[in-house]
Amino acid sequence: MASASSGSFEPSPASTAPSSASDSSANNALATAEKPPDDTSKLRMFLGILRKFIGVADIASVRFSLPSQLLEPTPNLEYWNYLDQPHTFVAIGDSDDAFDRMLEVLRFWFTKDLKYVKGKPCKPYNSTLGEFFRCNWEVQDTAPAITASKMQSAAGSAASSIKSKKTPAASRNPSPPADTKVVEKSGRVVKVSYLTEQTSHHPPVSAFFVDCPEKGLTARGFDQISAKFTGTSIKVTPGEHNLGIFITLSKRDNEEYQLTHPAAHLGGLLRGSLSVTVGDLCFITCPQTKIKTILHYMEEGWLGKTQNKVEGVIFRYDPEIDNKTKIKDVPDKDVLARISGNWKEKLYFSLGAKGDAQTLLIDLAPLSVAPKLLPPPAAQLPNESLRFWSSVTEAITSRQYSRATALKQELEERQREKAKEREEAGTEWTPRFFVGATSPLGKPELTDEGREALKGLQEDRWELSESKVAGA
Repeated sequence: MASASSGSFEPSPASTAPSSASDSSANNALATAEKPPDDTSKLRMFLGILRKFIGVADIASVRFSLPSQLLEPTPNLEYWNYLDQPHTFVAIGDSDDAFDRMLEVLRFWFTKDLKYVKGKPCKPYNSTLGEFFRCNWEVQDTAPAITASKMQSAAGSAASSIKSKKTPAASRNPSPPADTKVVEKSGRVVKVSYLTEQTSHHPPVSAFFVDCPEKGLTARGFDQISAKFTGTSIKVTPGEHNLGIFITLSKRDNEEYQLTHPAAHLGGLLRGSLSVTVGDLCFITCPQTKIKTILHYMEEGWLGKTQNKVEGVIFRYDPEIDNKTKIKDVPDKDVLARISGNWKEKLYFSLGAKGDAQTLLIDLAPLSVAPKLLPPPAAQLPNESLRFWSSVTEAITSRQYSRATALKQELEERQREKAKEREEAGTEWTPRFFVGATSPLGKPELTDEGREALKGLQEDRWELSESKVAGA
């Protein structure tokens, strides 16, 4: 699903970073701990605010300010990333077969949103213009290689069902079939670097870039959501500049995969128990290999019970005539495999059109959100997310909600003043690390400073010069 605000599952180090708030009345606000509201009170307060936006086409573009009691003490840019399990990302491209590589991309896809699987939804801080976040992950390259293509060959063709293996035990046993060669991996530590910047305020858009030079992998895209309050739930869809995640495999002749986001619903507002459900179609396409995947996230059951089921099909397609948008539209002769399972638990694939025997693709149960390697506080710039919001985070974690709200409003007012100054001076904001605020279409490009920042991350050099122009 498109990145949407949700809870944090690792302690935020922001409270230990140096404060960026100026000496103001906010700092002199009453600094005594206040009683935190319980979840029911939070939802009641949140629902009261949302009711003002019934009928508004896109509440995400309104950028309304929430009281600090309703916020997760985490910056949006820190939380909005797709590397919840980076070990599945670094395994993309390991297989020599194009079909296997599509399965590797799918394995990554189902792990990128562990934040929604493992935790409860909530609301981080709104990002300010020019704010940025950077980090590394160091992961062991141990994800098992996928060699399903050998199973295809044994079956006779990509469209054949594997009748000789038609056994319910396949769905219970995650071990590879007997004729599947398991490729041992070295388990070496691989570094993945991440850079994201809030490139636009109206509409709110951020650009991101993921780099893993050792494996020849990059991922990039624009994050933007559109949200509509229906009265009982919030429907979140990708914004117009959000065309998904674009993954490039430089060691595979620059194969590019586009992964689009489905719509998600934030429900449970009336029941007092927030939950994220997905009911939509999304697509993964690779024009170079001419392989495409359609995933269909199923709606809730007729009694309202969440199913979290997903079905999909992997098939051959013609990039020049890309007109298959529903699973039923795909003829059996083009089907390579089918996908099924629960996107919060286990996902399976089965070869051929019939989909008789299931093989485990990924089990999410034992996984958790991977920790990030963050810049040391002394190396963080004033507009770097953790430092920028550090005073607000410290106040919230100390339960000083009145002070946190005052500090937050001060930062937001500073952003408005900067915007007014630019308007009066006739100057236009330009991002520091990315070429355009919302361009090139769907696929942001790095500036020289952006490339240097990522190179520094790879080399564990955290020092950066301060931004010449501040957005907030």
